[in-house]
Amino acid sequence: MIDIKVPTVGESISEVTLLKWTKKEGDYVERDEVIAELESEKATFEVNAEKAGVIHLENLKEGDAIKIGDLLARIDETASKKPTVQFEEPKPAIAESKPAAAPKAPVTELKAPVTAEEKPKASPVASAIIADKKLDVSQVTATGVHGKIMKEDVLAALSNPGKLAFKGAELNGRTQRPEKMSNLRKTISRRLVEAKNTTAMLTTFNEVDMSRIMDIRNKFKDKFKEVHGVGLGFMSFFAKACAVALTEWPSVNAFIDGDNLVFHDYADISIAVSTPRGLTVPVIRNVESLDMADIERKVIELATKAKDSKLTTEELTGGTFTITNGGVFGSLMSTPIINIPQSAILGMHKIQERPVALNGQVVIRPMMYIALSYDHRIIDGRESVSFLVRVKELLENPEQLLIGKDPVKTLLGL
Repeated sequence: MIDIKVPTVGESISEVTLLKWTKKEGDYVERDEVIAELESEKATFEVNAEKAGVIHLENLKEGDAIKIGDLLARIDETASKKPTVQFEEPKPAIAESKPAAAPKAPVTELKAPVTAEEKPKASPVASAIIADKKLDVSQVTATGVHGKIMKEDVLAALSNPGKLAFKGAELNGRTQRPEKMSNLRKTISRRLVEAKNTTAMLTTFNEVDMSRIMDIRNKFKDKFKEVHGVGLGFMSFFAKACAVALTEWPSVNAFIDGDNLVFHDYADISIAVSTPRGLTVPVIRNVESLDMADIERKVIELATKAKDSKLTTEELTGGTFTITNGGVFGSLMSTPIINIPQSAILGMHKIQERPVALNGQVVIRPMMYIALSYDHRIIDGRESVSFLVRVKELLENPEQLLIGKDPVKTLLGL
């Protein structure tokens, strides 16, 4: 027998959750075949069979918490795979020659008519109102004989449109559903409280005119995708702008380690990604050395892994700065919370056309509010505001992202 135990997935992780069995008791598994999916406080990972054989699962249910090193299953590698039984189609028997029988009168075969799902019956007046108001009949409570919908039922539903706001809820019902928190949700909860309690967090705001970036995307997005095989999004512009600004304001890219400040000469930027199980922040390494296409590819790769729960612990740790985009959900302005032990996080928001003053004229521009939450223990107000203003300048003048400087000032040596 081969013991399959819960593997070590991180220095600080002592417990995981059994998300799903992918094999049943007594199944024959091949070597390296996935037998279970587990979730730690940082990521979801798979457990593979170390040998081929018949698997015997421990008495664990999906959702159970398991300690690192606990027995998950046993594999009997001496058991042989059951042969697959193949059935041959029976050959038609050779009919014996018989004298032809006298013809019989044709018999009409009666079949039950195939009907679609029956709709609730309604009176003529009720049907007319339902059709006119385009009312969902599932929201109408029928009071007529044999479940027939009457005129009064339709009028009652129209006069109380909010009673069925919660899908599947009973009228005037007060049902509660306790649901166990996942390890990931527990970790998010703990880290958010820790960030609020252990950092001197402040937030500074600014706004960006997105006209130039939107013009570039509209002009080059088709060619960009043709050449690089990926779309040109906003995240690559923001990531590059932050990478440039972090080199100019290194304290925003630092964190506290005991009595020391640890600075980084590189930009490992965490990108916040929303998944069905909660928020994850995979890391794009060395953004300062990547071009726009490389960043877009990495964003797609990490977002896909996050949604499929395939991110590794290495891909979730070690970031020096975070970008989060609440604009994809419609957020106009928010205060992002620092992703500790980092010292700052940039919040992107919804692009909205607004009137702005430009050269003494009121014009309409696609504007975005941006927010920088920072740890005031490390980053002073001057540094935080200057960092955000620099990001704004780089986004409104994207040509500066190429060399990190104003081309005209560079030309003049200023």
